[in-house]
Parts: sequence; C-alpha cells; structure tokens
Amino acid sequence: MTRRSRLLTTAAAGVTAVALLAGCGGGGGTKSKSDDKIAGADTGGSASPSASALVVAGRPKLDMPSDLSYTFDWPKTGDADKDAVLSDSEQSIKAVDLAIVHQNALDKAYLFYYEGEAAAGTQNFIQNYVDHKASITGAYRFYAPQVAVAKGGTASLSYCEDQGKAYVKYLPNKVKKTKVTAKSYVIYHTSLKKNDKGVWAIQKIISQSGSAACQP
Repeated sequence: MTRRSRLLTTAAAGVTAVALLAGCGGGGGTKSKSDDKIAGADTGGSASPSASALVVAGRPKLDMPSDLSYTFDWPKTGDADKDAVLSDSEQSIKAVDLAIVHQNALDKAYLFYYEGEAAAGTQNFIQNYVDHKASITGAYRFYAPQVAVAKGGTASLSYCEDQGKAYVKYLPNKVKKTKVTAKSYVIYHTSLKKNDKGVWAIQKIISQSGSAACQP
C-alpha cells in the first residue's frame, strides 16, 4: 500500500513503498506492462455515495480541509453491490487522507474502512507522515475503475490515481511542489470484503507508480 508515499522525501518514500507492499502481501517485484492493464475499465461520472450506501451505523463523517480536493471519475454501474464498493472505496481514500491531516495513525475514520493486513499497512503509511511532520495538499483525481463482486461477500477494485497536482505539506505550512512525471500516475489493486456492518472494507491493497495503464 503506497498511496502518495512519493510525496515524501525520496528515501522515506522508498522505505514506505517496500514495507507496505510487503505488509499487504502484494509482492514488490517489477511488473510488466501487461500486469497493470485495466481491461474494460469503466468511464464516466462519479459514483458518489448514494443515500442507501451511507446509511450504515457508525459511518464516520469526513470533514475534509479546504486545501484538499477530489475528482472521482467513477461511474455508477447500475449494480447495487458494485456501486457500494465504489462508494465505500471513495470514502476510504478520503479517510486515510484525513488521518494524515489529523496526524493520527490510529484515526478511527480510516479504521472503519480498513481491516487486517490493509489496516496494519495503512497505519505504518500514515505514521510515516507523522514521523516527518508532513501532511498533504492539492488536488487528486481517480479514474478508470474496474470492479468485480464475487459470491460470499468479496470484491476486487482496480483504479488509477493522478497525483500531478498533489503535494506534500511540511507542517505547519511549507508546501513542496514537484514536477509531473510518469510516476505521478499510480495504479491500485484492492481486495475487499463486506463486513458485519455492511461496509465493503479493504483487506489488501497494492500499488505501482508510473503505471503504463494510467498514463494520460
């Protein structure tokens, strides 16, 4: 799990990437271009959380800071389970960012959406920001989702992230802007399970920066 680790110093990001990929059981080997293809990825508007998707006991309210913005080019599929996976995944992404903003590696909001290996790896990921007295700022775009739901309440979701307009912010307010490169585009592969609360919780997550499948 390496969301936005590249935003930190190069050395810190490298350690985070290796540690979190190992923790998530994804393997850190080099992938071929064919490994990160998103065949049949959906395109279109955002699959924003529906009223029914948000009616879950204890779901945290995410009050995001004004200097963070998000675009989710995730279309509704028309399938209730797939749309719920997309909605919960959108909330999980924001929840991790909010934990970074709060400088709290045990923030309850993200732990609502992450379990097992994914929760442990995400805790280390957030703690890396805390240790460096760093937060995040800017604009994020997520696109090209591919979601599949299996019997037994499990699902998978792959998607791309554009980090080109996102930056690290060393506290209290020192923004480190970086140039857009191929590594600004990241592919994610997540495994989810519907828990007893009715939430599609992330169990495992791996990523690859510079993915050919995510390049504009």
